[in-house]
Amino acid sequence: MSDGTVRLSIEAGVASVVFDRPAARNAMTWTMYTQLGEICERLRSEPGVRVVCMRGAGREAFVAGTDIEQFKDFADGHAGVAYEARIDEGMAAIEALPMPTVAVVEGWAVGGGLAIATACDIRIATPTARFGVPIAKTLGNCLSMANIARLVAAFGRPRVQRMLIGAEILTAAEALGSGYLAQLVDGEEIDAAAAQLCRRLASLAPVTQAVTKQALSRLLIQALPDGQDLIERAYGSQDFREGVSAFCEKRSPSWQGR
Repeated sequence: MSDGTVRLSIEAGVASVVFDRPAARNAMTWTMYTQLGEICERLRSEPGVRVVCMRGAGREAFVAGTDIEQFKDFADGHAGVAYEARIDEGMAAIEALPMPTVAVVEGWAVGGGLAIATACDIRIATPTARFGVPIAKTLGNCLSMANIARLVAAFGRPRVQRMLIGAEILTAAEALGSGYLAQLVDGEEIDAAAAQLCRRLASLAPVTQAVTKQALSRLLIQALPDGQDLIERAYGSQDFREGVSAFCEKRSPSWQGR
């Protein structure tokens, strides 16, 4: 299957970032993560861009996590620490964009896809959207402290406990009710709604937007505790290796708790 691509186009002050790997529900490959980082670096100094809009190709998913095949090469917990650090860098790059960022979610936003959507400032979605991190059911790995902090800030601790400990997938209606989504829009109207939102954000004071984004980011990461030991334990476990094998072999994992 293709490594996929992350496409960038700019028109009338709006930068459109599209995760384009619809055959795999836009699951992110290392290539796509690298491209996303390069796009964020470019947009930080791109003159005239007032809003960034992110969405998935194909309308079935925003991003359905990271491509699990890539985890086959992980030898120990240190590989997991490096991976989570890479994800943290990617999410921080999105948050560091000085202009407002909008995530348009159709279908699945899970795992790494949920992290990307959560790193954006404002999210709108269709009723088919679904949100979660079902790693307790699938892979047996964990998230970094920074990603957990983002999710708790966006959803509240009880919902994050349900998503991470209980492997629950939240509906679009619940995400709207929690405040995670700004708007729920029918599928045939989502393009127009996204365009209208981007135009409104582009009409507002950019310096106010930029300093407010920085202030919120500083609040999120202040005194963030280290979690490297937790990541090493999860990614170095037999359960993680079993989870990856089971997922790739399309069978249910047999958890051993070690």
